[in-house]
Amino acid sequence: LFIFRTSYVYHFFHGAKISVFSKHFPFGNLPFLKYLSSYQTFNMEKFFCLIAAFLLFTGCSGKNKPIKSPANEKVTMQEQYRPQIHFTPLSGWMNDPNGMVYHDGEYHLFYQHNPFGKQWGNMSWGHAISTDLMHWKHQPVALSPDSLGYIFSGSAVVDRNNTSGLGVDGQSPLVAFFTYHNMDIEKNGGANMQTQGLAFSNDKGRTWIKYDGNPVIENPGIRDFRDPKVFRHEKSGQWIMLLAAGQVIQFWVSPNCLDWTYLSEFGKDAGNHDGVWECPDLFPLRVRNTGENKWVLIVNVNPGGPAGGSAAQYFVGGFDGKKFTSDQKMPQWVDYGKDNYAGVTWSNTPDNRRIFLGWMNNWQYAGKEPTLTWSGAATFPRELGLVKDSSTYLLTSTPVNEINAIRGKTFHTKQLTIEETLSISDSLPFRVSPLEIKLIFDNSNTNREESNSEKYGICLKNRKGEYISVGYNRMEKFFYIDRTNATGATFSDKFAGIHNMPCEPKEPTVDWHLIIDECSLEFFAAGYRVVMTDVFYPSEPFDTIELFARNGAVKLVDACLTELISVWNQPQE
Repeated sequence: LFIFRTSYVYHFFHGAKISVFSKHFPFGNLPFLKYLSSYQTFNMEKFFCLIAAFLLFTGCSGKNKPIKSPANEKVTMQEQYRPQIHFTPLSGWMNDPNGMVYHDGEYHLFYQHNPFGKQWGNMSWGHAISTDLMHWKHQPVALSPDSLGYIFSGSAVVDRNNTSGLGVDGQSPLVAFFTYHNMDIEKNGGANMQTQGLAFSNDKGRTWIKYDGNPVIENPGIRDFRDPKVFRHEKSGQWIMLLAAGQVIQFWVSPNCLDWTYLSEFGKDAGNHDGVWECPDLFPLRVRNTGENKWVLIVNVNPGGPAGGSAAQYFVGGFDGKKFTSDQKMPQWVDYGKDNYAGVTWSNTPDNRRIFLGWMNNWQYAGKEPTLTWSGAATFPRELGLVKDSSTYLLTSTPVNEINAIRGKTFHTKQLTIEETLSISDSLPFRVSPLEIKLIFDNSNTNREESNSEKYGICLKNRKGEYISVGYNRMEKFFYIDRTNATGATFSDKFAGIHNMPCEPKEPTVDWHLIIDECSLEFFAAGYRVVMTDVFYPSEPFDTIELFARNGAVKLVDACLTELISVWNQPQE
């Protein structure tokens, strides 16, 4: 077949001019042929070699075909650095979580996905379903690019009363909202490259039909105009849409999900504006131990994060169905680590739980990490809460209770005094990862038996001297993650570093909670007000755990280490 294809091209164009080729042959607009077309004539034998090589390459390269993974999903999920308790695509690229909705006993996770490679491109909505937030079943791609553009980020809702009229046979349809990104308009320098579209499903999210009237919101001339987050505002009986528009959040309203009217905007004089605002979310939360309710607005920004690169900021205020208001001018951060971006929450969750999921990566090095057939992972699902500290409202993030389903063996110890270093991994009846660690440290200002350490914490390391450590600096009052030596090979000059979160716990003891996977560490402390997420890529797995104290000692009140069972080895029923 190859000989036939190439010899046909050679004999057909032998002695011809490239101008004829470029006008009449369907590949005439390819870059290397445009280069050749700058010549009036050319050597046909050389051209034959070029076109033969081109046809051989296109016939064998697999371009525009999904990356092939082993037929056995369990084998795929055991490759180097593959998370065992976090969601990743079987293969290809993943970034922002999209369209997260709970319906009929199932959590739907959609995500920005390139099924054709492990770099950004061909933006589609990947899809997975879970009944317990732990075990995920990969589904076919839900939404693919079309003539209006790539399928960028968005959200999904259950249209319970069929206000859209898109439901059939009395069903409540699922309605997904997304941004169309037109690459041709972008390449031509147009500012109106992004519009808003929708799709709907009447079979529990298995298949999706794009709405004939797309786009439902045209671009008003704003270059960055995207990431629709839609929710039902019951008090006004309307659908509300948030859109990231440059460096503000716009609010739109609709009676039926189809026809939208602009309401207001927020953010011009508030928060971090070092980068583009993206992926907004808005929801109410009750302040812990009070009867007070507040609205929380999450706005992701890239760059501008506290650890550098991309991160999620939030604002606490009020929403009256038309306008969001907040007295907060300075940003608060959802996560002070480097690897939690584009995070949003599920809609329609039972018991009004507010469950958050982020993209566990950073745009400073996304796609460069040394993974094999995939790129990008989701954070561990977290339940959000709100506390009041003096006059400041603080968001809390707690690993969801569904973690109970993957807990295994447990190792427990208490009442230890840490001086210099103390290894605890030798006592474990299981591997160092995946692992859950809960620690309680004495936070007393004075100690009669020994002087307080300047800093203390926990370190994961391997025999090659690679490590990642989590600590608290008592002198300067901040928690930190140090991953300056957490990789086996340098793939980005933006990766290594120490990331800090200011905090001065007032309680006599301070609680730590760590979730550790093959290449990630999520750290929660001080009543889940401290949140830090970092990934790492050592040349061989970390297999040693040490507790440490520097220039003094610290008392460990209690320690509980729990094995976490791979979600890919125990698929859900």
